[in-house]
Amino acid sequence: MEDQDEHLPPLLTEPADGVPFVIDTARGLQRCAEALAAGHGPVAVDAERASGFRYGQRAFLVQLKREGSGLWLIDPEPFDTLVPLQRALGGAEWILHAASQDLPCLAELGMHPHALFDTELAARLAGLPRVGLGAVVESLLGVRLAKEHSAADWSRRPLPQDWLRYAALDVELLIELREKLSSLLEEQGKSDWAAQEFEHARTHRPPTVPRHDRWRRTSGINRLKSRRGLAVLRELWRAREHLAEQKDVSPGHILPDSALVAAALESPTTVPQLLAVPGFHGRAAKREAPRWLRAVRAGATSQDLPDLQRRTGGPPPPRSWKERHPLAFRRYRTARERLTFLAERLEIMPETLLTPAVLKQLCWDPPAQIDLDSIAAALTALGARPWQVDQTAAVVTVALLDPDPLSDL
Repeated sequence: MEDQDEHLPPLLTEPADGVPFVIDTARGLQRCAEALAAGHGPVAVDAERASGFRYGQRAFLVQLKREGSGLWLIDPEPFDTLVPLQRALGGAEWILHAASQDLPCLAELGMHPHALFDTELAARLAGLPRVGLGAVVESLLGVRLAKEHSAADWSRRPLPQDWLRYAALDVELLIELREKLSSLLEEQGKSDWAAQEFEHARTHRPPTVPRHDRWRRTSGINRLKSRRGLAVLRELWRAREHLAEQKDVSPGHILPDSALVAAALESPTTVPQLLAVPGFHGRAAKREAPRWLRAVRAGATSQDLPDLQRRTGGPPPPRSWKERHPLAFRRYRTARERLTFLAERLEIMPETLLTPAVLKQLCWDPPAQIDLDSIAAALTALGARPWQVDQTAAVVTVALLDPDPLSDL
C-alpha cells in the first residue's frame, strides 16, 4: 500500500491560507462583502446542502474565493439573504463545478451570476474521461482532493473542522483549474462551444414538476397496476411531504418510498395491519399511524383517480418503439450510433454533443418535411445550442431520411 501511495499525486489537505472562520453575523457578512468587492478577477463559488437529511435543497454553507479577497465560508442560516455578497461581486465571473446543482440554492439566497464558467461542463467538452472535481483537479493540476464528506449532513452545527477544511478545498483551486481548462478548450477550438454551454447553464430554468404531480417520482411506483393503488400512494406521499416540511427533515427519513408503495399495495385499515407493512416499524411509525391510515382511507375512497401513466407530452421510452413505432426506432438507433461516432471524433461525450431527450423527441416526432433547414430549426426549438446544431443537424437529417434497416440494428 505504501508503494502505491508513493506513485499517487500529493494529497492537498489544507488551503494555502488555512481554514477561515465561518461567517454567521451581520458584521462578518459585511466584512466579507467588502473584501470580495476589493478583490479582482473571477470568484470561485460552491455550496453545501443537506440532501437526504433536511427538507428541500437549501444551502447550509457557501464558500467563496477571489484573488485579493481570500477564502470565505458563510453560514446562510442566520441570514434572510446574501444579497450584500451579490452586490459586492458585481459583474464578476463565477466559477462553479456542476453549476446546475448549486445555482438553484444560491438563487434562493439572492445570488445570481452575471457570467459563469462551469469546470465540469468544460471538462466534458474537453473530452476528459472523468469529470468529477477530484478527478479533474488530479488530471490537470497534479494534486488530489479528499472527497469523504460530500454526502455529510451540512445542517449540523457546529460544523466539524475537518468538514470545513473539505468545503474550503472545494474552492481553493477552482480559479487555477479554470485557467487550465480554458487553455485546453482554446487549443481544441472549443472555446465558443463552452461559452454557449456556460450561458445556457446560467440562464436555463428547467421545467419544474408541479407539486401536485411530484408523487409520481416515487421509487417503485411501477409496482402499482391500478388507479386505486396510485390514489392511495398519492395521498400517502402528500401526508409524508406535509410532515417532512413541518419537521424540516428529508421525507425519506420519515418513511422510505418502498414503505409507501407497499402500503398502497396492501391498503391496511387498522394499526396492526399498517405496522405489519414493510417499512412501518418503530415507535415513530406507531405514533404517526393515524396519519398514514387517514391517507390510505382518503386514497381508497377518492373519486379523483389518477391515470395509470402520467401524460408528459414526450415520447414513450425507446425500448417500446420497435413494436409501437418501428420507423422511429430505426431513426433513433441510426442517429444515436452516428452521433456516438461523431462524439468520439470530437473527443466529447455523446450526451454533451446532443442531449438524449432532444434526439428522442426529434426521432419520434420529426418535422413534416425533413431537410437540413427543418431539422436545424427543430433542434433549436428543442433547446440545442448553436454549436450543437452546427455539428449534428446534417447527421440527424441523413439518419431520419435514410435510417438503417431493422436487420442491421
